[in-house]
Amino acid sequence: MARRNRRYAVPGVEQGMQTLKANVMKQEGYTVNPDRPNDVKYEVAKELGVPLQHGNNGALTTESAGQIGGKIGGSMVREMIRLAQEQLANTEQQNK
Repeated sequence: MARRNRRYAVPGVEQGMQTLKANVMKQEGYTVNPDRPNDVKYEVAKELGVPLQHGNNGALTTESAGQIGGKIGGSMVREMIRLAQEQLANTEQQNK
């Protein structure tokens, strides 16, 4: 899986997203180096039985890559939804 240069819709959120990933994956029970949160994909791949290696993974199927990304991204999305719901509830309560 080649490292992609992501462009976020909101400038300056890169570090925050990496921190979110590290925190969410720690909550999921993975060992995460906060300086290299993208490396958690190797631990996830191992758990899922996907032969992900450092470097070229050209033989990896799209399905296998999706399993890894889905596990990580799905966990992040669930946490972002939880945070948004919490923020909305707090805003509604303050407006009463």
